[in-house]
Amino acid sequence: MLRMRTLPAGFIAPCLPTKTDELPSGSDWLHEIKHDGFRIIARKDGERVRLYSRPGNDLTNRFPLIVEALARLRPRSCIIDGEAVTQQTQRGGGVADGKAFRSRAAAISK
Repeated sequence: MLRMRTLPAGFIAPCLPTKTDELPSGSDWLHEIKHDGFRIIARKDGERVRLYSRPGNDLTNRFPLIVEALARLRPRSCIIDGEAVTQQTQRGGGVADGKAFRSRAAAISK
């Protein structure tokens, strides 16, 4: 018997990035760079913030710094579809560091 997984209440599937050699143009298009991180759907409803992975796993406890930052946003509610990454702290920073991000210690430390 095949058992269907129940997604959490309020879960919205993320937009999936598409690799291309040529970007579409025009004012109706937005683009983002694919970094080596986690695709996350962040949902804020009042003071409650929840983070979900692409398949709907709850990542809220794994990324407390993201939760704290979203809790401080002015809107009472919002849904943000994006990618969580860690920046390199050596050599001037500003570059996504996938190895550090995937380290559980880096993801949960403050």
